[in-house]
Amino acid sequence: MSDSLFSSDFFVANRKALQQRTQAGVPIVVTANGLMQRGADSTYAFSQDASFWYLTGLDEPDVTLVMAGDDEFLIVPIREANRETFDGSIDTQALADRSGVAKVVDEVTGWKRLDTILAKHGKVATPAAAPQYIQVHGMYANPARARLIDRIQQHVDETSIIDIRTDLAQMRMIKQPVELKALQTAIDITSETLNNLLTKDNIKTYHREYELEADIFRGFRSRGASGHSFEPIVAAGKSACTLHNVSNNAQLTSGELLVCDVGAEYEHYAADITRTVPIGTPTARQKAVYQAVAEVQQFALTLLKPGAKLNDFEDKVAKRMGVQLKSLGLIKKATKETVREFFPHATSHFLGLNVHDVGDYTKPLQPGVVITCEPGIYIKNEAIGVRIEDDVLITETGHKVLSASCRKGLS
Repeated sequence: MSDSLFSSDFFVANRKALQQRTQAGVPIVVTANGLMQRGADSTYAFSQDASFWYLTGLDEPDVTLVMAGDDEFLIVPIREANRETFDGSIDTQALADRSGVAKVVDEVTGWKRLDTILAKHGKVATPAAAPQYIQVHGMYANPARARLIDRIQQHVDETSIIDIRTDLAQMRMIKQPVELKALQTAIDITSETLNNLLTKDNIKTYHREYELEADIFRGFRSRGASGHSFEPIVAAGKSACTLHNVSNNAQLTSGELLVCDVGAEYEHYAADITRTVPIGTPTARQKAVYQAVAEVQQFALTLLKPGAKLNDFEDKVAKRMGVQLKSLGLIKKATKETVREFFPHATSHFLGLNVHDVGDYTKPLQPGVVITCEPGIYIKNEAIGVRIEDDVLITETGHKVLSASCRKGLS
């Protein structure tokens, strides 16, 4: 990746910064993700652990980073000959050049070396593993972190684990200039693609949601993105009232509103933009709902500045939404329950290496933070869903809408 925005200096600096935040003398061990089975002997497309990439820049599975003071090395797995035939061998020099970690050792040598380090210190700093099954999201976690922790404790019994997820989240929350450049590129690719496709005349040419989805993917790739940063949501009519509708299979019908929630991925950084457009001529009711969401978003943007606390921000936006829901005749009294019936999600989340990126929601916003701003109204019995989402950088003096070039409106 000689043409990458990110040099090894970026990853070296991130590792040094993490060491400065971690208890003095405690070794740090971080694992890459592993491949996940799709079926039989095939896998899903590999997706790297974002914090591991942030520290190394590597897209190789099953690599382990070890930092013990000045002793820094990568442990790479030993591949079966049959796998090397299909997947190729690991280029250790390329790993060293990309990451800036000079020492790259095989699994046997590396774990023998790590055993000595662990036995000496009796503790290790590493990101804690998520539960095997994450109930709230209905999904299984990548097992790599849990496997690493189990292996550490099997090698050196009673090793104390220090969780560094918060340290990594706080580091990744404040974007460096090169990260902002990658984010802006991802956002610009997304904006250009949507501006090109979501025109009144072009929308009429699609018959099903997946047809538009396919052209969005083509638009991202042709503009330099690696693909989607998350499963795209292209949902019209009643489908738009399911927040994460990713089947994208319904027929597009004139008279409906179409919600397009997508983002390109560029150099691992994610865009996340939502636009709602009409299929044909919008009705007066659709226009009224759209304008209500647009007004709430403009209000929300005025609150985004250094020092703002996201909990307070969300409360204020919900109250403003309550006013709009009353004006639309959807509720009589604005309470948490009545507002959330039609506006069931948060207004903002962190954006970066993941579309729902890590960050500390308890801390006031600081310059360098990138978040989304995405109010929405969903009226199931009217088959109307409206969401407007922009990507926002917190600056020294306020904020900057990074996705401002992406057109809005129902006209």
